[in-house]
This record gives sequence, structure tokens and C-alpha cells, in this order.
Amino acid sequence: MGEGQQRYVDVAERRARLALRHRLAGAARAAAPEEVADSLVALHGSDPATVYLAVGARLADSTRTVAETERALYEDRSLVRMHGMRHTVFVFPTDLTAVVHASTGLVVAARERAALLKDMAKAGAPDAAWLKEVEESALAALARRGQATATELARDEPRLREQFVYAAGKPYEGIHTVSTRLLKVLGVEGKVVRGRPLGSWTSTQFRWAVAPEHPELDVARAQAELLRRWLAVCGPATEGDLKWWTGWKVTDVRRALTAVGAQAVRLDEGTGYVVEGDVDPVAGPSEPWAALLPSLDPTAMGWQERDWYLPREWRPLLFDRSGNVGATVWLDGRVVGVWAQRADGEVVWRLLEPGGVGREGEALIAAEAARVRGWVGATRVTPRFRTLVEKELSAG
Repeated sequence: MGEGQQRYVDVAERRARLALRHRLAGAARAAAPEEVADSLVALHGSDPATVYLAVGARLADSTRTVAETERALYEDRSLVRMHGMRHTVFVFPTDLTAVVHASTGLVVAARERAALLKDMAKAGAPDAAWLKEVEESALAALARRGQATATELARDEPRLREQFVYAAGKPYEGIHTVSTRLLKVLGVEGKVVRGRPLGSWTSTQFRWAVAPEHPELDVARAQAELLRRWLAVCGPATEGDLKWWTGWKVTDVRRALTAVGAQAVRLDEGTGYVVEGDVDPVAGPSEPWAALLPSLDPTAMGWQERDWYLPREWRPLLFDRSGNVGATVWLDGRVVGVWAQRADGEVVWRLLEPGGVGREGEALIAAEAARVRGWVGATRVTPRFRTLVEKELSAG
């Protein structure tokens, strides 16, 4: 299809697609965390609370958010927390682990292992054969235990406690423990994943577990499959959006687009792509909607080009230079404000443009704030990525 024949997808339709496919409109909400993760492809997991808050925003019955998400992660293991795109921790449907590992993890894993061996060699630490012995012993111990902390594994394999000096003589010199570096490498290699936290659902300290078994896939095919799934949820998207989300080279993005037969459409910012057969107009939800999404939410961070859901002048209040986003208030497919939780548990919010959403919009946002307060209960959530506005709000 030539450029002049490409269908134009306007901002209203992009917001309609987002409302339905990201499970944000009331009628589109999910019944279980697995549905949420499958719909979004991945839930950002570097802040543990983000996973639960992102799921809760999209469940029809949010009162079951914590129990159902813990079930999926730690009992059924239908969801798994592992390294993925951009060398970042995400929560994925377990049946997607092979695709994620092959499409995004192999290159990073090779680089991380080489860096560890190089640092150890510079420090005069044992060689690769020694590290391999320690690795195999640690994995066997982890398999026996089921789940364990690094400290617990070191009781079974004392060599994990060995230390070496990193960057000796430089301003950033430090002491690294073998367990810390090795478990990180095993994580990006897809051999171990995060297990149960040591504390509540907001805890940042996790046990480790052996990764679910998965086949080794062809890299190009895995990249095509991951891109196809993401584009079905987030399309239309530009090459820049796809490169940002995947962390791939542009050549990999273009190869995957060709492999899935992606179709080009016109967007305000240029050429965008949808999966094959997804060019027809999409009607929006029948009712207006609001959502309170957490910092690092996959919807807010899904695209590099964000003008269609967040005016450029407001971006510095919500995003840092790396594309990390704070807690956001959404109304009918656009970001309209910021929200936070105060020390007494109250969920508060502030509009980016006071009075800009009307009484109906404010009522919808207030109802969502009450919904969040209702299921979070006595738990106090402090985001790992905080904006100045969120800090002001939470301080009262």
C-alpha cells in the first residue's frame, strides 16, 4: 500500500484502542492478573508495587488484586518475574519466557557474563572454570530448596561468599560478592527468576527460583513473535516506539516488522504500524472512564512518542530523561493528572490543568481514587520512581 493510500489513524482512535486493549475502560477490565499480563504483554517489575497497582487498575474486582496476583506469581506460577526488554525486570505470562529470553536476553546475557569474567580476572579472582563449578553447584542447591535467598544458597555453596575488588584504584572502586554478580548473570541468561519476596507485596527483596523450563528459540522468530504481540496491543506505533520498547537495533525492528507482515498507517507524528489485518477503524468504549496508574506503568511507558496522550509541556513533570514515568491520572485515554498516597492512606490527586476535566471527569477520578484506597487498605506504597509532584502530594 503506497503512502498516499495509508489509512490515517487519529488521536481519538488511538485513545479508543488504548482504553480497550489495555483493559482500562470499565467494560474492558479483566477477571484475573493473567488476563492483564497477557493483554499488556509485560508488566514493569523493577518496582514490585507497580505490578500489583497496574493489575488492580485493570481488574473488574480489584478487591482480589493482592491475593490473585500472589497466586499467579507464586502458587500457579502462571506469571513470572524475569529480565526482559532494555535489561529491565518485568512480569510476563510464563508461556512467553522462551520468546522474551531469545528475543531480548541472549545478547545482554553474553555481555553480562563477559563483564563478570573480565572484572574477576582484573581482580585476580578465580577463572571461568571455577565460576562454572560454583554456578552448577548453586543451581543444584536452588533446585533442591525450591526458592532461596543468596544468603541461604551460600550456606550450601560457600564459594558464593567470595569477594573481589571491582575497578581497583578508581573513584568508583567497590567490593563485589560472587553471589550478587553471578545471580544477576543467571537471571539475564534465563536460568533463574525472582521468587517470593521476603516481606509484603511492596517488598524489594526477593528469593530466587529456578526458571521455568523453556525451549531455545531462533532469535529472529522470537523477535517477530514478541513484536507481533506488542503491536497487537499498542499499535499503531512508530519504528521509534518499537525501538524504545524493545531496546533492539532498528535493523532488528525492521526485520521483525517485515516478518509479521505489519501494515503501515499514517499518524500525526509520521508512519506507524499495526499487525496485519488491524487497519480497520476501532470504536471506543461506550462510557467515559478514568484510571489511576502507578509509576512505571506499561501503558504510560509504552511509547516513545507521547504527544497523543500527554501534552509535551507536561512531560517534564512526569517523565525523566530515561523515559521513566511517575504515577498518572488518566481520563478517556489521556494523562490529566498525578496521584499519590499519603501517610494516613488517603489517595489524593492533582490535575495538570485545574478544572480541565469538568465535573463528570472529576467524579470519575474520585471514584477511582476510592477504588484504589479500598483494595490497598492499610498498606503504604512509596514508589521507587518518584516525581516532585507526587512527593508534594504524598506529604500533604
